[in-house]
Amino acid sequence: MDPLEAHRESDPREGTDLRTQIVRFFLTGVLSAVVDYGLLQLLMLAGLGHGPAKALSFVAGTLTAYGINRRWTFRAEPSRARFIATMCLYALMFGVQWGLFMVLVPFFHGLDWSTFWATTIGYVIAQGVATVTNFIVQRTVIFRVR
Repeated sequence: MDPLEAHRESDPREGTDLRTQIVRFFLTGVLSAVVDYGLLQLLMLAGLGHGPAKALSFVAGTLTAYGINRRWTFRAEPSRARFIATMCLYALMFGVQWGLFMVLVPFFHGLDWSTFWATTIGYVIAQGVATVTNFIVQRTVIFRVR
């Protein structure tokens, strides 16, 4: 057996190992981030403030991520309990992500950054914190093998 294989954590669902789940979660996250960030920028261009725009864009990105991660990343059957647990996690992560975003944007504006850069860098930092937390909780709690 390859030494890397000996250390790879396996998931009995359809042979989806940890590495595969991480890659799929990352790819799903990129797509969801495009939805989230793209909508954020469009809503701000339409005149909505950065706070309400981020709230709406987060919801769109969250629904995209849940649907793809449940089916593709974690290969889990539909479940009302999983959906509710995931939405509770996302609600908590919304608070963390939105809160960080709301603190970071004015901070970066204070450094004389343009709105584009202040919202972009604030978004990336807040999204990074939420992404790592989401993966850990989804893999170990919500979509774990029972």
